[in-house]
Amino acid sequence: MIGLLMTSLFFLQLRKPLVEKLRRERINSSIEQLKSLLGPEFLKQQPDSKLEKAEILEMTVCFLTQLLQQNQQQRRQLNRLKSTKACFDDNLTKAEISLSSTVQSITDEDPDCEVLWRPW
Repeated sequence: MIGLLMTSLFFLQLRKPLVEKLRRERINSSIEQLKSLLGPEFLKQQPDSKLEKAEILEMTVCFLTQLLQQNQQQRRQLNRLKSTKACFDDNLTKAEISLSSTVQSITDEDPDCEVLWRPW
């Protein structure tokens, strides 16, 4: 029993550094991926210096924040355009109805009257 407990303890002591090493490798790999994805942005900020991990993370947060703000601004502009188009469509429909009723009332007043269409 004591031998099994000692073996388990020994195994855990060996496993813990290995798990920690794998975790650090994943973190470093992810930070390198961020650095390569945002490479042009990083080069604009500090072209010749080696960036620390914290700087890479800070610049990533800054870049993503700017991207989010641009996205929100574009959505607001799109919503304004949609609203303007809806208003325009509504006014156009009202104008078409008004024109149609005007033409109808003219032809109703004089049944012999033919409405001529002139493209000029």
